[in-house]
Amino acid sequence: MNLAQPSRPSPAVIPACSSPPPVASPSIASLRTRLFAAADQAKRKLNELTTMSPSLSHDAAHPANRAQDDPTIRHPGNVYINVQGAFIVDDEPRTPESPESDYEHEHGSKDIRLPNHTAVVSHIAVDIGGSLAKLVYFSRDPTSKELGGRLNFLKFETARIDECIDFLRKLKLKYEIINGSRPSDLCVMATGGGAFKYYDEIKGALEVEVVREDEMECLIIGAPPPPLSQTLRDRMLTCDPGLDFFITEIPHEVFTYSQEEPMRFIAARPNIYPYLLVNIGSGVSMVKVSGPRQYERVGGTSLGGGTLWGLLSLLTGARTFEDMLSLAERGDNTAVDMLVGDIYGSGYGKIGLKSTTIASSFGKVYKMKRQAEQEAEDTGNLKDSPYGYGNSFKPEDVSKSLLYAVSNNIGQIAYLHAEKHNLEHIYFGGSFIGGHPQTMHTLSYAIKFWSKGEKQAYFLRHEGYLGSVGAFLKRQPRNWGRRNSVDGRPATAASSSSAEDPTKR
Repeated sequence: MNLAQPSRPSPAVIPACSSPPPVASPSIASLRTRLFAAADQAKRKLNELTTMSPSLSHDAAHPANRAQDDPTIRHPGNVYINVQGAFIVDDEPRTPESPESDYEHEHGSKDIRLPNHTAVVSHIAVDIGGSLAKLVYFSRDPTSKELGGRLNFLKFETARIDECIDFLRKLKLKYEIINGSRPSDLCVMATGGGAFKYYDEIKGALEVEVVREDEMECLIIGAPPPPLSQTLRDRMLTCDPGLDFFITEIPHEVFTYSQEEPMRFIAARPNIYPYLLVNIGSGVSMVKVSGPRQYERVGGTSLGGGTLWGLLSLLTGARTFEDMLSLAERGDNTAVDMLVGDIYGSGYGKIGLKSTTIASSFGKVYKMKRQAEQEAEDTGNLKDSPYGYGNSFKPEDVSKSLLYAVSNNIGQIAYLHAEKHNLEHIYFGGSFIGGHPQTMHTLSYAIKFWSKGEKQAYFLRHEGYLGSVGAFLKRQPRNWGRRNSVDGRPATAASSSSAEDPTKR
């Protein structure tokens, strides 16, 4: 059912807080006074810009001109962040700042528009995993008369890390030209194993500060969304997990998935805790988040995206993950998997399973391969397919079967951890998902099947960028953000009882 659109709060223009010099035991009252004074100063600056004549306001607000007038915004972190009205850009295929076509990259996730943010952001974030390097950066079109900018999302194969570093180098040059920044003003926030493995290469190529952040902290602890109270006083004293940025700040980011209703967007609930985050990359980590900065890795599995990519590269000859997903979309897993109906027939219902339920992944392979080999011996045709599993099995069918096998396994393990820790809401993130309908359907179906409909799987449109966004936000002040950014469209909730009652989601 449709939920009423949240009321539009006042613009959240929050001053950034650089690390202050050590002081002797400041009182809470003293700290609050400083924060409120900084907030008032930020509001006055915004009012000065918005009250100027149209012919002057754009020039004064342009980042290059502001950088000349106000040196404080030229240092990483010393910016005024405004996420009022943030929304996902759906009507543009790519950002003007996307890399040149000769790069082997993917610009799959949509940019996030920040129409009211005018200050310079002088840092870039990258999450370098075992398979992919995910990049997040802020940009604006210097030729545009519109204020604001956008967060951009790109990913490179880690095997091509040199191309990623080269793009970072070119991006740094653009930052210096557009923002009038010195190289010393720029910063790269790096996380993931590659932040340590490729640290010297990044620092040597860019000649800027490279800050390495803990991978788990970036995944969980990033931006602090405001609490339930909408007063500035309360909002300046909180800090919550990084995934909450997407859950609470960006409309039309979180959704449920089913074949009947693909991508049904979900509005943020008043209290999002507790929940389980299942991050699927090369491997899988499962993290219980109980509250602000309260998280615990409760489990995981080595059978993740790397398993699927590795086996399919051996079995099908596919060279990229996109090729593998394309094969899976065209495949028929019933040619490879053994179904309940293959064992019991279609009229046996005592075990409570449909005849189309997978009883054994790849269960038909051994028997059918032996039959094919026997036929080949009888006919004298012993030629194998180039992929080594005989002519009986198509790469498309093998791809779909393995995708189901890995996804079903992850879904069941996620359910078991959610059941053990009494968690109703399960968020799936990581590049393995990639917005792929079959993957989301399998994970969602597994959660509903094993929980008998008591638990809900949620997905994100930027699911592969949790770590890089967390690293990006760690350079920001602890108090920026605004609950329920608006873009003029009401969010909807799933029709289940848990979705209809915000207190139960």
